Amino acid sequence: MVLLRFAPSPTGALHLGGLRTALYNHLYARKLGGKWILRIEDTDSARYVPGSVDGIRSALEWAGLGYDHGPGKDGAHGPYFQSERLDLYHSYTRKLLDSGHAYRCFCSSDKLNSTREKLARTGSNVTYDKACLSLTEEEVARRVRAGEKSIVRLNDDRLPKRQTPSDIIFGILKDAHASLPTDPVLLKSDLFPTYHLASIVDDHEMGITHVLRGEEWLPSLPLHLDLYSCLNLSPPQFAHLPILLNPDGTKMSKRKGDVQVLDFMRRGWEPEALLNWLALAGWGVHHENGGTPDASPSRTSLQAPDSTTLMSLSELIDQFDLPSLTHRRNILDPLKLEYLNKHHLMRSWQTNEGIEIHAKRVSDSVKIAFPSSPYTSIEYIVEVIRALQGRIVNLHDVPSLAPFFFIEPNYSTDEAKAMIRSMTSSDYNNSVQAVARRLSVQSSETIDISGVLHDEADKSGLKQRIFMTAVRHALTGMKSGPSIPEIVGVLGIQRTLARLKYAVHMGHVDTQSI
Repeated sequence: MVLLRFAPSPTGALHLGGLRTALYNHLYARKLGGKWILRIEDTDSARYVPGSVDGIRSALEWAGLGYDHGPGKDGAHGPYFQSERLDLYHSYTRKLLDSGHAYRCFCSSDKLNSTREKLARTGSNVTYDKACLSLTEEEVARRVRAGEKSIVRLNDDRLPKRQTPSDIIFGILKDAHASLPTDPVLLKSDLFPTYHLASIVDDHEMGITHVLRGEEWLPSLPLHLDLYSCLNLSPPQFAHLPILLNPDGTKMSKRKGDVQVLDFMRRGWEPEALLNWLALAGWGVHHENGGTPDASPSRTSLQAPDSTTLMSLSELIDQFDLPSLTHRRNILDPLKLEYLNKHHLMRSWQTNEGIEIHAKRVSDSVKIAFPSSPYTSIEYIVEVIRALQGRIVNLHDVPSLAPFFFIEPNYSTDEAKAMIRSMTSSDYNNSVQAVARRLSVQSSETIDISGVLHDEADKSGLKQRIFMTAVRHALTGMKSGPSIPEIVGVLGIQRTLARLKYAVHMGHVDTQSI
């Protein structure tokens, strides 16, 4: 049974890097017909942020990434909060102590700092002098009975032989033991485990077969493999995901803000587009027999999806190939998100139901932007969306893209003034009057707006651009937007006529002939 896990710490809101990790766990589990667990790694009480777990769960639900087991979805692998699994970590700690692979250290923080500084001055890579390793069993027992605080360290002098570190994405790795601290801490003085011990124990006890996590944990892989060997356990397969970068090349960090999933939810981005964007960031060579856990270079390579290929979640699952991810750190380009979001919206608007769903979603924003407008019904907003299709990048753009659909045009803006700056008042008024005259005498049921516009433009002798700009100005006060027939289709003949007459009136032209 293929089983993966997404294991965030409740130290704040879910950020883009965390969402991508959850996404890849979801894709790989579904690709291989398996499941995935949401596990909360809450062993660092000092960094715990109240409400974080609810925020993480809400973000995953919004994105459509449904975990199989975890908080709110109990199963055979619980409990799913590490703070509720302390007895398990203590049991494994005793195994390591009894086998001599770990020992108790009673050194104070001041002494440890002093020792570390002393060793550093000598140019040594050693970070601890192993002072407590020489304590006798009797001395250790006496100090424990006396209530002295201690930590438990791994004894790296007694590490068993084990396999060379390897990774599904990065392949065979150099065994970088030299970069690890001397005798790493496994159990802290507050009796809570470090990440290293807790993750190993939980992954084994839960039956995790594949560990997909961020590249920042790659240097810790040798330590984790050491722990598996010391406990005589078989490790899962590891895949470390290259780090996401900002457009300026800096590392994305939730400490810097502006990368929280909640921000993207509030700004109106489509969850499908956000997942599409994250999934394809760093998607490299695609392999013909993708979905297998090996990274063999002999497999047939195919062209990977372009980073702006429009893909639904099911399409991502179908094409996902974990070994195809590049080793490079990946820049998240906001322009690609805009492109994907626009086209995911357009795809969803191919059905009436899809448009209505989005009209309901944007209705509150429209009502807030235009509180006095009588044109904010769901049915009306549906028609607005139809007219704006292909122009909307984000649903939140609707009020700013076409305010003229909800309120009267503002002719005093710089944009409105610029539209008719090179136009004579006679040309403007004649153009607007001609269209208004035709619309007022024809039946609204049979009228061909496009035909009327081109017919009257030809009669006027004006260039099409001047004629159409005058009419667009009168109806919208904005130089860009849907076609004039589409605008009239949403406004209706009566509102269109009222605006044309008002525009001429503002130019002080006699309106009696209209």
